[in-house]
Amino acid sequence: MVKIYYIQRMVTISTSIREHRARLGLTQEELATRVGAVRQTIAYLEKGEYMPSLALAWKLSTVLQVPLTELFTLSEEN
Repeated sequence: MVKIYYIQRMVTISTSIREHRARLGLTQEELATRVGAVRQTIAYLEKGEYMPSLALAWKLSTVLQVPLTELFTLSEEN
């Protein structure tokens, strides 16, 4: 999970990319090609070690056919 600090609060982002990618029968490489990224980026996203740009998140949502709010979840920690 990626953790960022925003106005004194830590925000954790989690993702369901792996599950949706598997549902469509896509490899990490195939998904990366479709969204204009490299396979390593998809791997880091699936492990929660990378926060995507809004443009990449939008492309992932479109290719995986799920709303952004289903693909990514933010939670705040105090």
